[in-house]
Amino acid sequence: QVQLVESGGRLVQAGDSLRLSCAASGRTSSTYAMGWFRQAPGKQREFVAAVNRSGRVTAYVDSVKGRFTISRDNAKNTAYLQMNSLKPEDTAVYYCAASSASYSRRVEEYDYWGQGTQVTVSS
Repeated sequence: QVQLVESGGRLVQAGDSLRLSCAASGRTSSTYAMGWFRQAPGKQREFVAAVNRSGRVTAYVDSVKGRFTISRDNAKNTAYLQMNSLKPEDTAVYYCAASSASYSRRVEEYDYWGQGTQVTVSS
């Protein structure tokens, strides 16, 4: 079992930066690939970014490439999502997730989920 707790979400203005954190407890987080997803009101949960177990391989949805950076610190059992140049369309609840499989863009391949943290970007 892995418990995930996100933090760092808040109200910001367009163009601002924000860093989300995802603290993992339970089984060692380094045994899992980690992902960030987001869900806006009335929309399906969508993939944002993922990182493999070592932290060396990452993947991003096209809309955040060049603006967001996913990383992890296995010594701290924590994953991060650095978000720069935020846009109003980035407004959503952001969830981190852990996958026992390889890092993936698919919601169904993640085994554990956090409760989410709200990011609101005003124009």
